[in-house]
Amino acid sequence: MTSATHPLDHLVLPTASLAVARARLTSLGFIVAPTGIHPFGTENCCAFFADGTYLEPLAIGDEQTAARAIADGNVFVARDRLYRASLGDEGFSAVVLGTGDADADHARYVSAGLSAGDVLSFSRAFTDAAGKSDMASFKLAFASGSGATDAFLFTCERINAPKIDRTALQAHGNGVTGIVEIVAVSDAPSTQALLISVVAGSKQESGAVFDLSNACLTVLDPAAFTARFKIAAGAPTKLRFAAIVFSVRSADATASLLAHNSIEHDIAGNEIVVQPASGQGAAFIFREIP
Repeated sequence: MTSATHPLDHLVLPTASLAVARARLTSLGFIVAPTGIHPFGTENCCAFFADGTYLEPLAIGDEQTAARAIADGNVFVARDRLYRASLGDEGFSAVVLGTGDADADHARYVSAGLSAGDVLSFSRAFTDAAGKSDMASFKLAFASGSGATDAFLFTCERINAPKIDRTALQAHGNGVTGIVEIVAVSDAPSTQALLISVVAGSKQESGAVFDLSNACLTVLDPAAFTARFKIAAGAPTKLRFAAIVFSVRSADATASLLAHNSIEHDIAGNEIVVQPASGQGAAFIFREIP
């Protein structure tokens, strides 16, 4: 089975508290959407971007509902639970790609021996900054490597996309317009090629870089990650998502906002680097792109 390259849709950032995540993202200059409630016990507060991608900080809103969902075979909640048990409540657990056919994706994952479980269909209410509501419906197909990764990838088919104007939610004070790169860390980057290639529908480019059509996914060993971002990566034995590179209109304006809000940051080449913190489970990198 073959697949066209899937674009980046969104990134999942587990957090212990949406209030903490909302405060942290706001201090970083993001506009954060109202809380979204899933029907299976989790909740989010997303940051949407003009390029169609978004961040999804994810917390447990109803522990009993989440436990029932896991017992019923809900892969999304089960993998979130597994991530938190292994790596804690703050982090960067999943890369989500867009698709027009989640069922076909699931069949590809099964054929490749990479399926993480059954397809999940669900709907939830969505409210914009002005209070206008609509119903959003999705179908998700899940993939994961066996034992070789803490990273989780899945595709998201938007069955019913909310007919809501997100312009106000995309006018971020830090100047972010989108996500251009996701960076993962692994002590054996070449071993992750099959998982990423199958899910993304993309062959490995130069080095350990995978084209997602609207962004790229780069896998670095710990030494290369530390050399690039000046952040200690440790020595993970599994693939782990670690950094998000955002495009900004003006690096100077972004740096000024961070300084004004007392956010510690460093300059690495042409990138502004903010290390992970509570409510911000990944390193945030801001890159000026004209």
